[in-house]
Amino acid sequence: MIKAIIFDLGGVLIDLDLERCKKAFVEDVGYRKIDELLDAWHQKGFYSDLEEGKLSEDEFRRKIIEGAVSAVHPVPAAGSELPAGPEPMCGPAVASDDVDHAMWALLTGIEQYKIDFLRELSGKYDLYLLSNNNGISMVRCRQIFEEAGLPMEKVFRKQYLSYMMKMLKPSLQIYRAVIDDIGLSPDEMLFIDDSVSNVSAASSLGIHAVQYVPGTDLRAAVNARLEGNGKC
Repeated sequence: MIKAIIFDLGGVLIDLDLERCKKAFVEDVGYRKIDELLDAWHQKGFYSDLEEGKLSEDEFRRKIIEGAVSAVHPVPAAGSELPAGPEPMCGPAVASDDVDHAMWALLTGIEQYKIDFLRELSGKYDLYLLSNNNGISMVRCRQIFEEAGLPMEKVFRKQYLSYMMKMLKPSLQIYRAVIDDIGLSPDEMLFIDDSVSNVSAASSLGIHAVQYVPGTDLRAAVNARLEGNGKC
């Protein structure tokens, strides 16, 4: 019987707009290599390092700002001079807040029915979050829940966040850590994620898992699995 439900955050609860985020990095920050970092399910490069807790928020911001500077006004090779032309408009003018807001452009909000559904579920099950995430994005994620009238701390018993745990999905290590901390049998847990690899990893350890397709009915997907595995 299911006793605990573990939700992924971005793509499952909070809707994402990858192209809007990429546009913000390019147009508002001047960082033109964002395709090398952003992926629909798993971030890459030093963005992944941020989410694994290997890179601090300030270090991440600095890398983005330095990349924006060099993209517009490259550092000359030794003994050479910069080509003539107008001074770059971004680069030095880019601030840490600009980087944060570009990251927040990925997060578009949470549908009201999902808020209502979480309230319903919290009366019957222990709810948890398990998310590959970072401290910059989590500021906006918490704001989104606050604005929707359901603070995260009120509905989730615990938030398992990759940058704090120093490990990423789909490594089995992170799922084992969650299982041990919750203290239930994997067979008593249900995990919902939009990534095939994340769902497969959870399933391999005996956790009931559902791959949610963004834009579809989350309530129907979860209830169908709950009914198939028994309710608490």
